[in-house]
Amino acid sequence: EAGYQKGWFEIQDEGSQIAAWLSRAMPGEQVLDYCAGGGGKTLAMAAMMENRGQIHAHDSDRNRLAPIHERIRRAGIRNVQVLVPGADHSALEGKMDCVLVDAPCTGSGTWRRRPDSKWRLSAENLGERMGEQDQVLAGAARFVRPGGRLIYVTCSILASENTRRAEAFAAANPGFGPLPLAAAMGQLCKNAQFTAVSDTMVVLSPLKSGTDGFFIAGFQRSNP
Repeated sequence: EAGYQKGWFEIQDEGSQIAAWLSRAMPGEQVLDYCAGGGGKTLAMAAMMENRGQIHAHDSDRNRLAPIHERIRRAGIRNVQVLVPGADHSALEGKMDCVLVDAPCTGSGTWRRRPDSKWRLSAENLGERMGEQDQVLAGAARFVRPGGRLIYVTCSILASENTRRAEAFAAANPGFGPLPLAAAMGQLCKNAQFTAVSDTMVVLSPLKSGTDGFFIAGFQRSNP
């Protein structure tokens, strides 16, 4: 498709776009996409920011991050800096207006497209993902400036990866308070179909919203 090759559009599930939108990334901000992967949400936030400010794209897996370079070039994006996996990024700690954590998960929210994957999920796999989620949330939190936002996202429909991880983080990190997201969803679309677990946690599902399954939770770091 010529338009795709020219960077006129990207192919992305609506739920993934909504998750990026709920970061409320604004032009001029400093944003960290902590688990950027191939860069889908990075590109969405770059468009929201109108190529102003800076997005730092990070992922611990070099191979998972590799496609982002071509996607950035094709889209004509100028405000994304791809961080070297495994390098020292401590200079960014406490500096980010927003940190988006698209955490590793079971991918249960994509079962409508990959029904066979549910048969490969085991209790051991789930336990590993939960440990990784706690780890990446704790790691990402270091980069949020006072007053900044931390957005936790999974493409999962399992409470053990979603509300329980968000609640565990909140309990362990009293320096982070709630960031209302349900009201923001209403601003995005008056007829938006979603489940508000609380004012700070929302769920998208194939049944209700017609998207892949997503969980999004918001936190705001307290000012000293």
